[in-house]
Amino acid sequence: MEIRICGVSKYYYSEGKTIKALDDVNLTIPANEIFTLLGPSGSGKTTLLRCIVGLEMPDTGEIRIGNDVVWSKEKNISVPPEKRGLGMVFQTYAIWPHMNVFDNVAYPLQVRNVPKDVIRQRVAETLRFVQMEGFERRPATKLSGGQQQRVALARALVAAPKVILFDEPLSNLDAKLREETRKELRAFLGKLQITAVYVTHDRVEALALSDSIAVMRAGQIIEIGTPKKIYFDADHRFVADFIGRANLIKATVRADEGGYTVVESGLGRIVCQHRDLAIGSEATLCVRPEFIRIVKGTGQAGSNLLNGRIESLVFVGEAYEAEIRVGDEQLLAKIDPDAHLNEGDDVSFTLDPAHCLLVAL
Repeated sequence: MEIRICGVSKYYYSEGKTIKALDDVNLTIPANEIFTLLGPSGSGKTTLLRCIVGLEMPDTGEIRIGNDVVWSKEKNISVPPEKRGLGMVFQTYAIWPHMNVFDNVAYPLQVRNVPKDVIRQRVAETLRFVQMEGFERRPATKLSGGQQQRVALARALVAAPKVILFDEPLSNLDAKLREETRKELRAFLGKLQITAVYVTHDRVEALALSDSIAVMRAGQIIEIGTPKKIYFDADHRFVADFIGRANLIKATVRADEGGYTVVESGLGRIVCQHRDLAIGSEATLCVRPEFIRIVKGTGQAGSNLLNGRIESLVFVGEAYEAEIRVGDEQLLAKIDPDAHLNEGDDVSFTLDPAHCLLVAL
């Protein structure tokens, strides 16, 4: 089910000030995709999710779910949440502690007065799907965090919603369980072929789960793309910086040569992947730490060959994180844990133009 958001704005009023939580948002969420709203705290992502589900009322604009208008300021339409055909998994799961697993999952059907035999069948099928079969009589208070997350998912799915929405559902889990649950959730949603809207501030979660990502800042959609597009080929400095660790260096466009864009920067003359930028214009050179391949010693002159010195070296398990001084610039690099390098060593590295990205200031 496709979701279309047209000109939606939302304002809050506090201590005589107007806070613009959503600023004229226009967005189409494709049917049967996992679509993630990613951004820092206060960017508007949860407010937008709550407007879709009907827990917040926008001040302007229109929201359509499929062919149905569920909110329109101009047409004076406001469909209540329970009639929008949506499922939602909250950050806190909202599992009722006085109920067992069966009753938690069955509740959405019970309030719709679904026959008891149908409820038993639907709950059994849904619990089997989320791998919680056999837990029907388990008290909610006896469940682990991961099990509670599955029960919350089952409750959201049992009424066969057109769309399911997630508000940072994994943020309360520890790191290892979050990784495991993320994989399970991606597999569950892939089997369902359902439209899922997922809110998170965790870039790894967004990259691992999503078919598409919309990056938000200050109530606006900054950029939309696939995880690979957002990570490797972002158009904006904010997006490139937020989606992953990046070295960001001021640069000036000097030439277009052989299908590449050449810039002058604090690293010197750098050949980058092509961008349609005017000669003389300012840009930001973005280089990910994982694409800096360090070699001990000083290299000979060549295209994108740089020499520097290791200023700091920190072991983080799968790699060393190194700060490399190149002229007046300091670059973050990832180094193989087997590399025999020390702080103070002179090193060289070559930057592949394919991994030298130019983004807007």
